[in-house]
Amino acid sequence: MNDHDKLRLRESIMTPTDALVEQALGDSYAIYKTFQDALPGLEIEQDWQWYTPYKAWFAKGQHRWITPRGTKKEKNLYWLYVYEGYFSIAIWFKEKNRMEILEANVSEKTKELIRNASTMGKLPTFPVLFDITTIEPLADICELINCKKRLEK
Repeated sequence: MNDHDKLRLRESIMTPTDALVEQALGDSYAIYKTFQDALPGLEIEQDWQWYTPYKAWFAKGQHRWITPRGTKKEKNLYWLYVYEGYFSIAIWFKEKNRMEILEANVSEKTKELIRNASTMGKLPTFPVLFDITTIEPLADICELINCKKRLEK
């Protein structure tokens, strides 16, 4: 789906609020809210950031933790983009982890997304991209987020 012309939340001076996200998503807002409600259980903090190249707000999901030695660490887990009537989540993985995430407890449709995901440029990473219009992909997204937390700590 990803049509950058349909990206919403394009006012740089207006940090996204639930009301603005609801206005952009319409009927898909309930799915977005379900995902947001799951974040504390996944130990994820989501922050909105303005990205000049796209002239839009994107949400970054991060896991923050303290190592046994007391070092503060953080890991980017996903990027969330709001479009007209739906939202997208991109989870980036290292190529070396592709086979391991294919063994995750996810649907065959998601495994096909993982198999078909291309690396980006010269970087050995690839995105698994979900365009979310129904609640079904949320379980797979949560599973992949947990995989990323475990694999890349």
